Order: sequence, then structure tokens, then C-alpha cells
Amino acid sequence: MCGIVGVVSNAPVNQLIYDGLLLLQHRGQDAAGIVTQQGRKFFMHKAKGMVRDVFRTRNMRALPGNVGLGQVRYPTAGNAFSEDEAQPFYVNAPFGLVLSHNGNLTNAAELKAELFNTDHRHINTDSDSEVLLNVLAHELEKTTRGLPLTPADVFAAVRGVHKRIKGSYAVVALIAGHGLLAFRDPFGIRPLCMGRGQNDSGNTVMVASESVALEGTAHQFERDIAPGEAVFVDMEGTVHAEQCAAHPQLMPCIFEFVYLARPDSVLDGISVYQARLNLGETLAKRVVSTVPPNEIDVIIPIPESSRPSATQLAHLLGIPYREGFVKNRYVGRTFIMPGQGVRKKSVRQKLNVIASEFKGRNVLLVDDSIVRGTTSKEIVQMAREAGANKVYLASAAPPVRFPNVYGIDMPTKEELVAHNRNVEEIRQIIGCDALIYQDVDAMKKVVAKLNPNIKSFEASCFDGIYITGDVSAEDFAAIESQRLTQKGEDDADHSRLALQHSPD
Repeated sequence: MCGIVGVVSNAPVNQLIYDGLLLLQHRGQDAAGIVTQQGRKFFMHKAKGMVRDVFRTRNMRALPGNVGLGQVRYPTAGNAFSEDEAQPFYVNAPFGLVLSHNGNLTNAAELKAELFNTDHRHINTDSDSEVLLNVLAHELEKTTRGLPLTPADVFAAVRGVHKRIKGSYAVVALIAGHGLLAFRDPFGIRPLCMGRGQNDSGNTVMVASESVALEGTAHQFERDIAPGEAVFVDMEGTVHAEQCAAHPQLMPCIFEFVYLARPDSVLDGISVYQARLNLGETLAKRVVSTVPPNEIDVIIPIPESSRPSATQLAHLLGIPYREGFVKNRYVGRTFIMPGQGVRKKSVRQKLNVIASEFKGRNVLLVDDSIVRGTTSKEIVQMAREAGANKVYLASAAPPVRFPNVYGIDMPTKEELVAHNRNVEEIRQIIGCDALIYQDVDAMKKVVAKLNPNIKSFEASCFDGIYITGDVSAEDFAAIESQRLTQKGEDDADHSRLALQHSPD
């Protein structure tokens, strides 16, 4: 789960990309990067940290040009502690390419070997995004063979990419002197949309992970990029589009609607806010079957993604809705902070209770999802310390029982509190008086009804079905081994050449 933005304009784009990344900051807080193009030269700055910390005035001045892209990074593959793996990535041939990627390749290891042995390309990091960039570069080189580049050549290269890589990927790339390329995997697992705007110099075309990045920068949302589709915007701002996958099928990640996306975004024709309201409706039925409503005095959301579901739940049950937690907005989301130790430490820094809303009451806490259970356990304890008589906990999402390999940071089974445990066992670990989960089929049904064109979702963390069909037990073992290797690492010592890092 990263956030990506790409822009072609008749005016400087550095500030526009910066603003777009701020609107996508919720999608990644580990690192940020921007590349702009002036003539045929790229200008890059990237580093670990939040957007506001990575880019200072001197950095922005050093990013000239009317074409560019940017990313906020949330590490899911490679080394979460390495600044070298901040995106975008660059290769100088063919033409000169810069790429940012949201998602996770499931066949990155095989591709890396193939790139070295067959394509004779060197990968300098553990990032699957660098693998994707080199596959794209090889396919472009094979397509053009020294001839001038045309949109048809670009689409032929993307068709080659689709045939070689598996997993989830929404991509924006710059081809030096030619334009901006954006494409999406054949299942549309990760979101990507496009829109248009106007400035004093003319029109602007923008692509972004979420519609909120378009609307928040005065662009008119035009459409979602379809699964398997590639969009190429040339240097004059002309948009070329073509379907490049053999069998595209829209199966977006349902966790985007549960937790990842901003509520004011619309993804693949579905309002994220309305999806969360609908989840509250179905959750109400589950609550009634577990805890009699007359035993609940108040419903309190755990900020912030759960608020729409909690609001709808309270409305349907006729129970008062109250804000019982105050969020410190200057602490990062615990779910995407690298390292379990950091996550545990930050919970009480992130939330503070309003004791008067808990004291002497039976409270129903509503969360968007329960992944590791560490945060839920801490919050339940905070409610008890504030004087609650009983603490019930409801999750707007079903139990997260399976690893995710498509770009969400929960890949190991041991980290999932629901893996190989029933609800009662989970309840005992968390320490609440009752635990209510959403139903998997109900969740899919109420979100899908918002867009009849969506027949199914990527919901592997809930149902264990991996739609790309290439995920094995060996893959999970490799991912787990990689994460164990990273534990305890810090960013003080790097032996790799910092080819991708733009020094301050």
C-alpha cells in the first residue's frame, strides 16, 4: 500500500505532485520521493520520512519541469529500513526510465534471476519495484529495437510486462523525452485513476492512487484506469489508452474499502465512505445476535476508519454514539509503522480516552479491523482503566486469518491474532467481554452492491483465496524469512551502493 501520483502539464509540476502526495500520505509514511523531467533530464529527490519532512524549499527548487511523478512509500517487500529502496527508481536505458509502484509482485524472486541470467540486467536492491522497472525497460527495448518510440510500442511493452509479472501493481513511469505511462495489473487489485485540470498555461493530466488526490488539487476526476489497461500521456498532454491484458477482470482489494483508502475517495465506482456505512449495517445484525442491545449503553469508534461503520451501527440499534478517544494526529498510523515494538509503544501516544464516556458504562467499541490484536488489547485495557463496566468489541471486517501478499503489511501467520484461533480464543487474548466480527460473505455483498460491475474482490486475508493463482507455501516461508532477517536492523549501516539516493 503506497500512494503514487503522475502529472503532465504545461507548467511546473513540483508543487502539484507535493500536494498530491500530502493527500495520499495515509497510504505510506516510511519514505517519499519526487522525480521531475525538464527536457530529457530527470531531477530526483527522495528520502525516508513524511512528505513534509522530506521536501524542503531547497529540494523543491531543485525539481524543475512540467512532467513528473511521486510516491509515498509503505514497505511491503524489500528492506523497510533502507533509504536506498525509497522510490522512484531509475534506469538509463532505453531512453531513461523512472518508475513508482504500488503493490507487491509475487514472482519477484524468479524475475530477478531471469533478469540477471537472460536479460542481463542488474538489480541493486531487494525492492520488487526495481524488478518491475527493469522488466518494463527490457520489454521497451525489445519492442523499439532502436527505432523512435510510438504509443503502440509502449502498449506492446506493457503487454509483455503483463505476461511476465504476477501479483498486484499500479504503476506510474516517465519515459525521458516522451511522456508519462500508467498501468494497472489485470485484476485491478490496487487502485489507479486519472483526471484533468487547468492552469494559467493550459491543461494538466494527472493519475493517482485515489480520487481524493485529484479533487484536492483542483482536478476533475475522469475515470478509473481499468484492470490491465495502460494509459500513455505524451509531452503535449495527449492521452493514449489501450487494454494490454489478455483476460482482465476487476477484483479490487476489499481492504482498501475497509481500512486503507480515505473515506472521501471513490475507488472503482465505489464511495469508500458509503462502503463503510454499509459494513455498519451488516455488523449491526451480528451485534444483535451476540449482545442484546439493551446491554450496551454507548457505541464508541476507535478512530478513524471505523467512524462511518460505528455511526451506522449506532443509528440502526438506537444506541447513543459517542467519541471516547481523542487521536493525536501527529503520531503515525500504528498499522503501518515498521516493527512490532514501535507499534506497541505508540498506541497510548496515539490515543487518549475521554474518561467520562466510559465510567460506569457498558461500551461497544467499533474498529475497522483487527489484525495483530496488540492495539485492540491495549485499547480495551484503556477503556477498563477509564471505568467501563463492560467492554465489547466489534470489527467491521471479518477475522484476518491469512497472510497477504498483494501489498499489505501483514504477511506472516504468527502476526495474525485470528490465525488458527476461534473467536472465543481471540476474545480471551484481547481481553474484551464480547467480540463480534463481520461476516466475509456479507462484507463482499454489501460493498459489491455499490458497483454491479464488480463480481468479486481480492480478499485473501479474510478468505485465503489468492486470485493470481501462483502463491504457494514456499512463498509464505520466503516472505517470513525475509521479515525475520529485517528484525532488529536499523538504517545506520548500508553496504549497498546508494545509486538511487539523491543526497540532500
